[in-house]
This record gives sequence, structure tokens and C-alpha cells, in this order.
Amino acid sequence: MGERIQKLKRIKKIRIHHEGTDTLVYSAFAIIAIAVVLWQVDSSRISFWIFAAIFGTVWAVVLNFFRCPIRKFPSEETENIVVAPADGRIVVIEEVEETEYFHEKRIMVSIFMSLFNVHANWFPVDGQVLKAEHFNGNFHKAWLPKAAAENEHADILIKATNGQTVLCRQIAGAMARRIVTYAKTNDDCYIDEHLGFIKFGSRVDLFLPLGTEICVKMGQATTGDLTVIGKLKPAEY
Repeated sequence: MGERIQKLKRIKKIRIHHEGTDTLVYSAFAIIAIAVVLWQVDSSRISFWIFAAIFGTVWAVVLNFFRCPIRKFPSEETENIVVAPADGRIVVIEEVEETEYFHEKRIMVSIFMSLFNVHANWFPVDGQVLKAEHFNGNFHKAWLPKAAAENEHADILIKATNGQTVLCRQIAGAMARRIVTYAKTNDDCYIDEHLGFIKFGSRVDLFLPLGTEICVKMGQATTGDLTVIGKLKPAEY
């Protein structure tokens, strides 16, 4: 517990995610440069105001996308807790046959992130990363069932502190073209820490052990690192 507290103290207070720094700075310079040219060449200023309105709005949407709110799970009792790894909406809660790692039935909970959601991802449980691997693939719309198997994705397999194993899968969508994963094999991981980032519309799937108490419902909005997705069975079971 003391180690967890020390890690929390080292979390940097980032308001805008560093993954968006280059995108925001370069696009702002480009917009300003073009706006200056339009101001100079169009005496009526109509093209300037149209451009400023359209691209100013687009830039504001991108700025919103790269928000990185400071969050801490409100309780230190996290041993059996599974928190939402992302902001978004629950689009799947079902039992599936997981054949890649567990070769058994698991409860899959999927969170779809729209363009307007924060796209930072958090670790869903305290524990140790057993495996972190990236897979190339297609870019189907993220809410489609085949997206989980066919799209570009990253798998993070985590052994929770109570001994149970959880799979967290970052999935690219039709617009998402870059998955960033900070998790590394054999690293300790903690709720409140960033697992990674997905750019521009995507999905995160959790594969939980059967018997996990699911605390969310279909269509429910989730807040990364705060919404409790489920409660794992205690280790003695």
C-alpha cells in the first residue's frame, strides 16, 4: 500500500496530454499562417472569417480530444476492483470464448470512445503486466463486433493483486490510426496510472473472469479511472 501511495505522489498533473502537443502546436501555426494570408488578400474579410470559424472550431474539438484530466480513484481499497480504462459508453457486456490467452469463457465489457471523449487510457486493476503486445490489422468501425478480432489492437495482460488475470485490449477504429501503449511486460501497474492513448475514435475491451460482479449496464457512460466496471472474486474463491 505504501508503494502505491508513493507512485500516486509521482503522477504529474498534465492538463493536455503530451501525445497531442505536436498536433496542437503545428496545426495552430498552420491555421494562424493561413488566416494571416487570407486577411491580407481578401479585403472583404469574408474568407478570413469563414476559415477562422471552421478551422477554429476543428482545432477546439482536437484540443478537447487531447484533454488529460487529473483523476484519482476515491478509495485505497482496490484489490478486487476493476475500473473503467477509458471514457466512453458501454457497448458490449457478454460472455465470450476467449481463445488467444485464456482458452475459456470470459465476460467481455467494451467501451466505445467517440471523438469527443478523453482518449487517455488507464490501467483497470492494480497488479503486474504479464504481456503487452501490439498487433497490426484493419480499421473497421470500432463498435462493430469484428473490430475486436480484425482491427489493429494492443493487448495488455495483467495479473491482478488478488491473483486473477485480466485482459485489456486497445482497439483502433475507422479514424484511429495510432495506438500508444505505455504498459511494459513485467512492470507493476496501478489504478490511476496511464496505460496508453488512442488517437481519434476507438474502443477498449476488458476480458474478466466468470463470476466477476459487473457493476455497469449497456449504454452507460463511463469515466476512466473512476467508474467501477466490476468486482473480481476474492482470491480465496
